[in-house]
Amino acid sequence: MDLVSTFFNIDVLIRYFPLLLQGLGRTVLLGLLSIVFGLIGGLLLALVRLYAARPFRILAIAYIDVFRALPVLVWLVIVYYALPFVGIRFSPFVAACFALATVSAAYAAEIFRAGIEAVPRGQFEAADALGLHAYRRMRHVVLPQAIRVVIPPLTNNSINVMKDTALASVVALPDLLKQATQAQALAANPTPLIGAAILYLVILLPMVRLVAKYEQRSARQGRH
Repeated sequence: MDLVSTFFNIDVLIRYFPLLLQGLGRTVLLGLLSIVFGLIGGLLLALVRLYAARPFRILAIAYIDVFRALPVLVWLVIVYYALPFVGIRFSPFVAACFALATVSAAYAAEIFRAGIEAVPRGQFEAADALGLHAYRRMRHVVLPQAIRVVIPPLTNNSINVMKDTALASVVALPDLLKQATQAQALAANPTPLIGAAILYLVILLPMVRLVAKYEQRSARQGRH
């Protein structure tokens, strides 16, 4: 068999494309939920680390350090296969979402923290001079400026989360990679894996270009 018929077999791709689309839908949903929960958790962790009482700051720092050092695959295996021994059971989808979101939150927390600390101290002092209490100061003054700074790294983190959804196949979640692997076995041909790779590119390339364009625009604004 030649290269084209082995890896780019159009007949095989057409036959199993509906199976790939089913997996793609689950992958996109899993990625979006994990990103949203990770961003929310990361912002809360950053605020706790910066402004909470010392015991809570220590706990936040410990969480961030542990989950940034813990491989996603290892944590996913623990969540799905080990937690049932202590009475905590998740479906494959919930286990994957929980594992991805909890790890993503640790990285997002450090990004948010860096963005908040990048806001000039004068902005905090100006908000205090206007009589804004902590919540309104953070919501109306600090976070809008911090978010502009952290959009590129947060988008990069989101891209990593979306790529890590492929790990969900280890807990038998029929995501894009799992469906492609199953299709490969049924067809005795690796073309479905190539199709899955193309679908991942379709999802992720626009996000990559978005980050690049935003960084270029920010660089131009910084020069003026």
